[in-house]
Amino acid sequence: MLSRDFGLTETQRDIRDLAAGFVDAEIVPHARDWDRAERVDPAIVKRLGELGFLGLMVDERYGGVDADTLSYVLVTEELGRGDSAVRGIVSVSLGLVTKTIAGHGTEEQRREWLPRLVSGEALGCFGLTEPGTGSDAGSLRTRAVRDGSDWVLRGSKLFITNGTQAKVALTFARTSESGITAFLVPTDSPGFTATEIKGKLGLRGQATAELTFDDVRVPDSARLGEVDRGLGIALGALSRGRISVAAGAVGVAQAALDAATRYAGERDQFGKPIASFQLVQELLADAAVDVQASRLLTHHVARMADAGVKPKDYATDASAAKYHASETAVRVSNNCLQVFGGYGFIDEYPAGKYVRDARVLTLYEGTSQIQKLIIGRDLTGINAMS
Repeated sequence: MLSRDFGLTETQRDIRDLAAGFVDAEIVPHARDWDRAERVDPAIVKRLGELGFLGLMVDERYGGVDADTLSYVLVTEELGRGDSAVRGIVSVSLGLVTKTIAGHGTEEQRREWLPRLVSGEALGCFGLTEPGTGSDAGSLRTRAVRDGSDWVLRGSKLFITNGTQAKVALTFARTSESGITAFLVPTDSPGFTATEIKGKLGLRGQATAELTFDDVRVPDSARLGEVDRGLGIALGALSRGRISVAAGAVGVAQAALDAATRYAGERDQFGKPIASFQLVQELLADAAVDVQASRLLTHHVARMADAGVKPKDYATDASAAKYHASETAVRVSNNCLQVFGGYGFIDEYPAGKYVRDARVLTLYEGTSQIQKLIIGRDLTGINAMS
């Protein structure tokens, strides 16, 4: 087996092993049923909080867990291996919302939200994408207008993970022609509506929603960061978030490889296991190398973050990891289905779910094409989108 432990500390291995045991006992047995029902058991959120997985890297003063980025990546990979829908809950609530409040919030905002978020009492959602703006986040149309000491928000967001379950929506709204501001919007605010999106190709157990802001009023104390400086907050969160998506993609790919390898040893054709056929071994070997390469790219970015490198300075590395790992998840899960043959086409077996869950990883938090443009711009110094 290709090594997965080299360079890890004992603490990091312990955290990974804790996550792996939890995944095998409490997620894997239910993943197919959650996928069919299009609903993850809400009780899993409380368990994630109890184990500290919703508080990794958050200050212990707020109930968080002292951990480094690489430990967070190891946990995220294991969650992705178990069910990418569960991984998405953590990546968004912790990775995009909780960490952003911890990094940019006032002390009052931290005390109000962080203990609830890290315990699993509350989830957060990240309100950036809109019906007309995906990759071009800077052109969003949701607006926030000052009214005395309050702000009034009007607009909508689309494809928002945790949208129907979140207690707080980290929402980005236009506050001037050239400026965007971030707000912490309680989801019980009058005028706020979350409508769940059903019938998704993958991540079916994960709550994905359209959010509507119909004159939602919040006090200025709900503003996160400076007025008109919210886009930088969003992009910094996405740079960190791409590490999490990359790790989750490695998890999906690893799960697909493991399933295909087991099945190849069990399935007989022409009087012997199909694992003995050279072309099947080729599929497995290519998958194993791809998974390991994606894992090492992801660990490299995590170590950059742990060394104190700022998100803007590892943004290209994060894009490279996210691009490679998400495309790897698609290739490996597709090859996994090929090994399963016709059985891979029915959901009694896990191959089809891996294919469906992997596909979206090349789309959100920056499509593969956006990642290539970021990498190309860094290489050449030329912005191909201008």
